[in-house]
Amino acid sequence: MTTPFHDLDAYIALPRLSGLRLSPDGTRLVTAVSTLDPKRTKHVTALWEVDPTGERPAQRLTRSAQGESSAVFSSTGDLLFTSRRPDPEATDDDAPAALWLLPAAGGEARVLATRHAGIDGVLTAAAAPVTAVFSEVLPRSTDAEDDERRHTLRQDTKVAAILHDAYPVRYWDHDLGPSLPHLFAVDSTDAERSTLRDVTVDPGVGLRHEDAVLTPEGRHAVTSWTVPAAKGVLRQILVAIDLASGERRTLVDDPTGESFGPAIAPDSHRVAYLRETISTPHEAPRVELWLTDLDGTTPRRLAADWDRWPAHVTWTRDGAGLLIQADDNGRGPVFHLDLATDAITRITADDAVFTDLQLSPDGATLYALRSSYLAPAHPVRIDLTVALASGAPVDAVALPTPAPLPELPGTLTEVTGTAEDGSPLRAWLVLPEGASDATPAPLLLWIHGGPLNSWNTWSWRWNPWIMAAQGYAVLLPDPALSTGYGQEFIQRGWGAWGAAPFTDLMTITDVTVARADIDETRTAAMGGSFGGYMANWVAGHTDRFRGIVTHASLWALDQFGPTTDDAFYWAREMTDEMALANSPHLSVEKIVTPMLVIHGDKDYRVPIGEGLRLWYELLSKSGLPADDQGRTPHRFLFFPDENHWVLTPQHATVWYAVVERFLAEHVLGLSGDDLPELPDALG
Repeated sequence: MTTPFHDLDAYIALPRLSGLRLSPDGTRLVTAVSTLDPKRTKHVTALWEVDPTGERPAQRLTRSAQGESSAVFSSTGDLLFTSRRPDPEATDDDAPAALWLLPAAGGEARVLATRHAGIDGVLTAAAAPVTAVFSEVLPRSTDAEDDERRHTLRQDTKVAAILHDAYPVRYWDHDLGPSLPHLFAVDSTDAERSTLRDVTVDPGVGLRHEDAVLTPEGRHAVTSWTVPAAKGVLRQILVAIDLASGERRTLVDDPTGESFGPAIAPDSHRVAYLRETISTPHEAPRVELWLTDLDGTTPRRLAADWDRWPAHVTWTRDGAGLLIQADDNGRGPVFHLDLATDAITRITADDAVFTDLQLSPDGATLYALRSSYLAPAHPVRIDLTVALASGAPVDAVALPTPAPLPELPGTLTEVTGTAEDGSPLRAWLVLPEGASDATPAPLLLWIHGGPLNSWNTWSWRWNPWIMAAQGYAVLLPDPALSTGYGQEFIQRGWGAWGAAPFTDLMTITDVTVARADIDETRTAAMGGSFGGYMANWVAGHTDRFRGIVTHASLWALDQFGPTTDDAFYWAREMTDEMALANSPHLSVEKIVTPMLVIHGDKDYRVPIGEGLRLWYELLSKSGLPADDQGRTPHRFLFFPDENHWVLTPQHATVWYAVVERFLAEHVLGLSGDDLPELPDALG
């Protein structure tokens, strides 16, 4: 059987679906589908309509070489989105993203509003024709005209320098500043061209995370607000912004936690939000669900006895309950919280993760995107009434998707075990076609990043089916620090990355290689970010694997802490003594396993210095150092213009091709012409 996972070019070309929005009358669902551009060097996104009844096939709504994003319905049913597509009335062929409107009554999309700095995101009120957008403003600008002049001056004179007076200076994969995000009210969506009014004058870094939502009647925006503090520390509070006056009022300012992810009740008077406790090197954070009035009074914690981390919240139509997404035992179900009793009910039965929840106007049906290791994101319908009436989870019903689900080159199962301290362990195991007792498959242990994360859903970037197509079984374990197993499971590994997380990984690997369909003599380990850290730690603490791939990995923790983009958070995670006790670089002399090091120069979360130091110390200090001719079994794949993830299609292809060849040589024992070929473009 040949699938798209057997051919990297075919895999990269698979359409990818993301986002879901339901129209106010419940008759239209809109999603976004990304496909390769003609040069195959980037993905371009178009908007598609999905029939909520499941009777009609999906229909494409937009077409442009630049693509569309941030789709949202207005209260009147018009579809708003942002795009860099050419404005018929503009002369600039390289214009920034504008706000576009596709009328509910039909017809062509038109530009609704523009701004020289571009428009980044769109907010609408559920019950009123009120719209707001994000855009960036230079801090010393006196008005809109002055801001445009300064932006143009920087572009024309090619000045890229940024003068900072506060922390941070960069975030994940992009430099911060000199402009800062502001929230603008759109004066009218009925006008031919709308004007934008800044309602967050001088916000500083306040809107760093841009998770604002509008109250149903459109009077306020409620958002997390980043507050700088001494020693480069940042903290998130919750504020309400009056869209008429721009007045900002604090709702929640809790020095012991961060407040974010607001959701407004249908009555506009209550706000549900998430709170993450401020961690210390000795105590892991907790993510909790809270409720407050819009005036900021009487905040209270909800479902305090529920031992899961809520990830996103949606109100029921009657305002009596909340729909919550949360990791749970290798899945990501939807749960219902009864506000009167604090009772939690699981809604979805599927072994999958549900995102982008959209509730029908009558509150009876829930729409969502469902994904798992068996299928990428696709739209589904969930009968909420039946689930609540029966008290039992229900299966979601798939809707016609504009991105057909690919055939898989194998099967999926689960592996369970018991940790050294008695904690239950589990993992997904991807088995290739043909794996059996007679023909056991080589094993690839793939360690997730985070570390507060779970292997529970499809990833286009970290996809085990590509390796399954090459004949590998892929083990996807959730060791200590993983989410979805309770607070104590996280605490087991907190501040001690090299302890329980490592022994958990070895334990679940032992269970897996004991299977008759797994070849214990041919194994490898791989991971990215925290998973790359663990790959480095594994390399220095066992020689059981034939090859190890480490991507965007932490190597010297004393060096990493002050150089990562969120250094203040790292200070909450480990003391200097903990960092040294858990630093892989101190075991470099014990590394006798060939390693493939991968790093992007634009990675700000795990700076390139980690990869450079790892590479040099492998060559100079490891148990497999370079010989006097500089030859070594280790390899270093460097991406000068990629970030933490390596996202461009052409480089993702190179990434997988190099990994496949490295593992074929060291795990499968291939050589010469039997090795997979590298892309010609690699040189």
